[in-house]
Amino acid sequence: MKFITTLSVLPLLFAIAGTHGADLATPATNTASRELNRVVAIVNDDVILASELNDEIAAIVAQLRAKGTELPEQSVLVKQVLERLVLKQLQLEIASRGGITVDDATLNSKLQEMARDNNLSLTDFRAVLERDGYDYGGFREEVRQQMLINQVRAQMIGNRVQVSDLEADNLLATLKASGESGVQYHLAHILIAIPEAASPEQIQAAEQRAQDIEARLQGGADFTQIAIAESDAQTALEGGDIGWRSLGQVPSLFLDTVKDMQVGAVSGLIRSAGGYHIITLLEKRGGERHVVNQTRARHILIKPDTINTDEDIRLRMEQLVTRIRGGEDFETLARSHSQDTMSAAKGGDLGWISPGDTVPEFEKALEKLEPGVISAPLKSQFGWHIIQVQERRTHDSTEEFERSRARQLIKSRKYDEELFLWLRRLRDEAYVEYRLDNA
Repeated sequence: MKFITTLSVLPLLFAIAGTHGADLATPATNTASRELNRVVAIVNDDVILASELNDEIAAIVAQLRAKGTELPEQSVLVKQVLERLVLKQLQLEIASRGGITVDDATLNSKLQEMARDNNLSLTDFRAVLERDGYDYGGFREEVRQQMLINQVRAQMIGNRVQVSDLEADNLLATLKASGESGVQYHLAHILIAIPEAASPEQIQAAEQRAQDIEARLQGGADFTQIAIAESDAQTALEGGDIGWRSLGQVPSLFLDTVKDMQVGAVSGLIRSAGGYHIITLLEKRGGERHVVNQTRARHILIKPDTINTDEDIRLRMEQLVTRIRGGEDFETLARSHSQDTMSAAKGGDLGWISPGDTVPEFEKALEKLEPGVISAPLKSQFGWHIIQVQERRTHDSTEEFERSRARQLIKSRKYDEELFLWLRRLRDEAYVEYRLDNA
């Protein structure tokens, strides 16, 4: 994906700034420099510069073009992007005040994870980014900032989101009763926001605006374009796309509407404390059984400590491997040597393991072992392991999967609802001054 160069969006900023003839008479380089360094917004005690706005616009334009999405009017795009930067700045301020940091080691670990997800080494990952026009130093800082924001959200919202067994049971019962268990919905959303403590006039104006948008959509207007241009939601620049959701993950406000929608349909207005919502169902899928390949295994775990080094433990584990392969009983040795207290009491038995239940190093070793074979010593983040696969089976884990997913979906739905309310409160309580029209 190619980035648009910084200068390619300068005309957009000139148009917004209302550049005068006297300014145009100055050398182009000086004009560009002044435009890029001027303040376009004040956010509490900090500022957003035109250069920051420019960079973000370039990134968003590149994303929209890569998806084949028609670009909105320049003024609409600038408004949406600037509002996104305001919320980003407010969250970074909280991180700064709270002493939240992301050190280079943690950042590098995240970048390596991103590289692995793309089947690349970190060196190749950097080369691909630079080939596609990204400044790697700037990309690193963007990732660092997103990690900071995630930490802020976890602190501010995460502890509020709890899921009880009763909630999970109720959701499972509802899904089974409706015949919608396992079905997922791909949704898009438009929000016409109402500020907290809004006046009757503000509420009426928002309702009228929402009704006008609904009429345009029902008349065949493109939902994506309307969302980009009009929505006050965080997903506006994604065309309102909020991704795939099961019924358990759909906000409770939309639940009854979504269940009865046909693909391509657009809802009427849905009122909440935050404003007026319109949703559309883009796609629908699912309902299949969840069948997995499981492995029953046992292990011996010994952890490094201040006395025994990795090398000491590896040698000790090799001696245990030799003893087991020589005929000594695995279960007896696990009881006397393993530091995994829960499994040691059962002779090292880990029970039936599904994909994703263990750390990657352990799972890869399991996949390679034939039943009955004793592994060489293996190191993971928990210590050194000796593993033996006992048997394998194909298991229909739909019930367990759906229970686990129900808890996660409820948690995700609650998190989204709390995040929306928190971000709105954060924005309403902040001092924000736009200076787009000032030279």
